[in-house]
Amino acid sequence: MLINVVKVFIPTAFAFFFGLALTPLATHFFYEYKMWKKHSRSIETGSQFKTIHNEHEELNTPRVGGILIWFSAALVTFLFYIAAILIPSDQNTKMNFLSRNQTVIPFFTLLFGAVLGLWDDCIQIFGKGRFARDDTSWRIWKASMVVLASLVVGWWFFYKLGMTSIHIPFGGSIYLGVLIIPFFALVSLAIWSGGVIDGIDGLSGGVFASIFASYSAIAFANNQIDLAAFSGVITGAILAFLWFNIPPARFYMGETGMMALTMTLTTLAFLTDSVLILPIVAMLLVITSLSVIIQLLSKKFRGGKRVFLLAPLHHHFEAASWPSYKVTMRFWVLSVVFSILGIILAIVSR
Repeated sequence: MLINVVKVFIPTAFAFFFGLALTPLATHFFYEYKMWKKHSRSIETGSQFKTIHNEHEELNTPRVGGILIWFSAALVTFLFYIAAILIPSDQNTKMNFLSRNQTVIPFFTLLFGAVLGLWDDCIQIFGKGRFARDDTSWRIWKASMVVLASLVVGWWFFYKLGMTSIHIPFGGSIYLGVLIIPFFALVSLAIWSGGVIDGIDGLSGGVFASIFASYSAIAFANNQIDLAAFSGVITGAILAFLWFNIPPARFYMGETGMMALTMTLTTLAFLTDSVLILPIVAMLLVITSLSVIIQLLSKKFRGGKRVFLLAPLHHHFEAASWPSYKVTMRFWVLSVVFSILGIILAIVSR
């Protein structure tokens, strides 16, 4: 039991401190090459949005900070793996958490999502034309790429891991068969859409830290110790990112961080057989995504009328005169509460 706890917390601490050490060098690189958007993001274009939206800050803050998260997590994972090979010992072997049956899939999903997101970030930073402005057609392409990648991972779950059903809390399981492949893609797309929560300094980092920490706990309760360690490493890397993302942020997470985290999160939910717990653990991602959908539908079918002052939801509270730090802190608190509820449900519903 003790070695399992150590196996989770030591790599987590490594990822945190490595992220802290790496950030000054990375920050210098980001600013030297001006790795920020060249066109302002405009979720809402009304004058009310402009009063809470610091366009100058957005256009002068790097948007690829997510590199620090996935690079730190991947490197720490690789280092423990290499240590077990190059310095063989019982201790090093036990500390290695890169295993074929638990963490290989989320590890490569993290890297794939990171590269896919980095491609998008580079288009926003160095590209020209409508794609560089992140117009609707480019967003459709991004969503299509997320779906395509998720179908591949879903195929792996079905054909290689033999996963054909999902657990229903307090109610056994439901058989999906081959339909688990499109279901995986649907869940992945839904969670990725919650990436719009990356709109206030520190907001997304705090929310994702509690989400991945909760999945570390859920995996640990399932005796999936390697998976718990991997989730812990991502949590540690996010906390290092958050250390420098407290207002005023040195950088934004960007799509390279958001795609990496959301696609990996979906994989963790399926591997721990707690996909129906995911909407609870990631409730703020769900609510934030729904707020945008509701706002768009309301404006389309109700003659331009809005449900929220602004969307996504965190901008609604800002427009209602909440200071951004108050919105961030309250979202953090709610994220921790929902994460704890998700952990409890995942454990007691077995």
